[in-house]
Amino acid sequence: MNPKLIYHPEVKAALENKQPVVALESTVISHGLPYPLNLETAHQLEAEVRSAGAIPATIALLEGRVHVGLDAGQLELMARGGIEKVSLWNLPAIVAKKVHGGTTVAATAHLARLAGIDVFATGGIGGVHFDAFDESADLPALARTPIIVICAGAKSILNLHATLERLETLGVAVIGYKTTSLPAFHTPHSPFKVAAQLDTPLEIATAFLASKDFGLHQAILVANPVSEGLPYEQVERWVEAANHEARREGINAKALTPFLLRRLSSLSNGETDRVNGILLRENARLGGEIAVALAKLKANFEG
Repeated sequence: MNPKLIYHPEVKAALENKQPVVALESTVISHGLPYPLNLETAHQLEAEVRSAGAIPATIALLEGRVHVGLDAGQLELMARGGIEKVSLWNLPAIVAKKVHGGTTVAATAHLARLAGIDVFATGGIGGVHFDAFDESADLPALARTPIIVICAGAKSILNLHATLERLETLGVAVIGYKTTSLPAFHTPHSPFKVAAQLDTPLEIATAFLASKDFGLHQAILVANPVSEGLPYEQVERWVEAANHEARREGINAKALTPFLLRRLSSLSNGETDRVNGILLRENARLGGEIAVALAKLKANFEG
């Protein structure tokens, strides 16, 4: 156990007993969805992890302390708003200010590894935007964090081709779960191909252990296509329209992603929000299945 972190008793016991644990990010609760949908979703994601036989560990900062696993009251606190958004660049400042914070993909992946957790389930990762020099901190974080990350691909508002090329340059293994096509968050397919396809949680767990055997320090990024997605061409048109509005209104930097996601929700009459909920639950369930397979593999090796 890392003494700098505060573990929920259930998570602490699971890690000590080498049981499967899945990390979950908290910006989905604090910034991604409105109340009370965010709180309902948080409980649903934890339930999906449990249904697969693993223990959920939602990660967040409360009064500047990193918590690995939250109780019901802490989840409610995160959902009520007024929470800082925590990435790696501002993590030390959030700790110093002793305020609450919801962790992004980059921060959650880093803190999960610090906590001794090998599997992290999220919605979609950040990546390269269409505007020059705008790139998410998620990508370099994935390049230096040996963890399995389950997502529905990169967010559909991004330049998917550039994001995939950047991940390849950084040495991050992008594995399609039962697919050779890169999922595009709200849509299960895109014109871009992933490096490899694996079809079972056991294969993914085996690939992760192999990466550690070879001394690799990058994440294994598992791209899980959403089962009830939207047509790629339609989402692409919405993204183009939303980006045009953002340029016209001078919206960029940290304000760009939340603006684009809100516009997609509006343009789709809420369909992107519906799909977002589905993919989050499906990724949490797959994360639990992979964590269970990984725990069994480790037990066999040690035995």
